[in-house]
Amino acid sequence: MLLFDINFLKLTPFDVLDIVLVAFIFYQLFNLIKGTIAANIAIGMVIVCLLYFAVQKLHMQMLTYILGNFMKVGIIALVVVFQQEIRRFLLLVGKNASFQRNRAWWQYLFGKREAEKNNYARIKPIIDACKSMKQTRTGALIVFVKYYDEQFYQNSCELLESKISKRLLESIFQKHSPLHDGAVVISGNRIKSASCILPLTDKTDLPAQFGLRHRAGIGVTEANDATAIIISEETGELSYAKQGKVKINISFAELEKLLNKDF
Repeated sequence: MLLFDINFLKLTPFDVLDIVLVAFIFYQLFNLIKGTIAANIAIGMVIVCLLYFAVQKLHMQMLTYILGNFMKVGIIALVVVFQQEIRRFLLLVGKNASFQRNRAWWQYLFGKREAEKNNYARIKPIIDACKSMKQTRTGALIVFVKYYDEQFYQNSCELLESKISKRLLESIFQKHSPLHDGAVVISGNRIKSASCILPLTDKTDLPAQFGLRHRAGIGVTEANDATAIIISEETGELSYAKQGKVKINISFAELEKLLNKDF
């Protein structure tokens, strides 16, 4: 069945669907690399491709040979250069298709109040600890993960496997604690590890006041299915990072809503 038939232009419903899907994929890829070093790399690779076609048309043999060899390994080069971005894209696709979302809808329809009541008991110690650390301007980075990747976290962390408690979180991030320099990782109802060194984000358009703690909080949510609470040591301001994006200066009411939704 044709939608359009204008001389050379013939469009079917599947052609339209094809165009929409390709546009959606490119839009998602653009969002992943926007504001990062990868965006500049992508521009550089486009320039190299255009240069190759230009020198080929001008019959410049040496440059054509050199750039041609570069083009032959283009797919491999793309995988190597954009490894993190490809990982984040696949993580985004897998997360959106996850059965967890379907289960959350069933929970929303049939047991929302009970689920919220049980979840509040889990997040209350975290919120209370954040309130205390905000008042004392104690810097903190708390990461929440659905799936605890032992290889990713254990290499640079101190294992705890402890119950979540307000006093434990406060003591970990105290300035004189040997575990304060790094992140706490929480999965399920347990504090899995502390003093974790996390990968920093490559974003170049972050506010000037963001230090290593904020960059690590954003970076871990780019590379993993994780969320993070960041408490600024200078201002006591609370920030919340998810999928490489950060909300700054959030209230405790907002924090409770976000944790109810994501944790």
